[in-house]
Amino acid sequence: MLLQKILPPLGITLFFLAIDWYAFQAFRQLFPQSGPARKFLIYAYWMLSAGLLLALFYIRISGIPAHHRMLMVFTMSVFFILFFSKLILSLFLLAEDAFRVLSFTGTWLKSRISGDGRAYSPGRSAALAKIAAGIAAVPVVSLVYGMVKGAYRYRVHRHVLSIRGLPSAFDGIRLVQISDVHAGSFYNQEAVSRGVDMLMTEKPDMVFFTGDLVNNEASEFDAYRDIFGRITAPLGVFSVLGNHDYGDYKAWNSPEEKEKNLRDLMTHYIEMGWNLLMDEHVRIEKDGQSLVVAGIQNWGARGNFPKYGDLSRALKGVEKDLSILLLSHDPSHWEAQVLPEFPQVSAMFSGHTHGMQFGVEISGFRWSPVQYLYRQWAGLYEKNGQQLYVNRGFGFLGYPGRFGIWPEITSFTLRSV
Repeated sequence: MLLQKILPPLGITLFFLAIDWYAFQAFRQLFPQSGPARKFLIYAYWMLSAGLLLALFYIRISGIPAHHRMLMVFTMSVFFILFFSKLILSLFLLAEDAFRVLSFTGTWLKSRISGDGRAYSPGRSAALAKIAAGIAAVPVVSLVYGMVKGAYRYRVHRHVLSIRGLPSAFDGIRLVQISDVHAGSFYNQEAVSRGVDMLMTEKPDMVFFTGDLVNNEASEFDAYRDIFGRITAPLGVFSVLGNHDYGDYKAWNSPEEKEKNLRDLMTHYIEMGWNLLMDEHVRIEKDGQSLVVAGIQNWGARGNFPKYGDLSRALKGVEKDLSILLLSHDPSHWEAQVLPEFPQVSAMFSGHTHGMQFGVEISGFRWSPVQYLYRQWAGLYEKNGQQLYVNRGFGFLGYPGRFGIWPEITSFTLRSV
């Protein structure tokens, strides 16, 4: 059993060391040619690499207590950030070595033809090493900034959302959405509280939360229940479950323990006064007019995400002439089922993607690696008169930070068309 635990991480360790050694060939070109400074930099390079590898090896073999999970996450993040930079250095070095091999082959063939017996290849270029190091430093600086500052750099995105057939009584109301809290990843309660204050500053008439309150365990939210419990709205706070809320990604001791965890999570919603919609709808009344808010359990079109939700059940009994606002955690649900089967849904609100917590968003241009996985990954989409909004997420998961894709609070002004 111990051997089965050791062999996989040992093989991975050897792979990482090979990349480390190769990147070092470029990195040492930046060192002074001799003296104590060179020795110090060499020792520091290898001590940091070895220390991080040993830490990951220890985590894999022995596991880590729950109260040290954030230390584990930060250790893994620092390791992979540095590894990514070393991989960039290695790619430059590989290109340079390919050129050196070609140069050597060319001079060797020439020497064989001419008979002078001389063959050589160019040495490593210090200039190229500096360029490679500069490029490799960009993701390092970006991702470190994302951990130090970006994780809680909340941004309010304001939109006018035109809803077909919206009753005049609801014209102009303020709807605020957040998603993907992932309370188990937080490490700064004060910063989270500031984010909630920003939400309430929008003076919402209604609030939507579109899933993933925790990473796995309901207890992750204990320290944050009072903070998020401050979120209230005259017309109500409505929420749904995300794929992480079911505890599917944790090995439980028994099915009963997993079921209790979900019940405990639901208790958080009750204590905060939020309306958790489990394949159901509610009718919102205002000045004698009605609006329907529906919510389903997680429903993902991608094969590795569960389809717990039942939209037919959620909309059962809803009159055709009513505007329907749907909460559904996974945006892939929109194209896979909502558009082809439920044209009565006016607008759907999702989260789930986090914008992969990394990307670029500037005027007229945005990019994130998550766009290669999800067609709708952030912002507002429209098709055949139906709309989808994908929130970038309030929290974070895995990588304990964000860069370029900042945590989002969305504030909508509803308009009737």
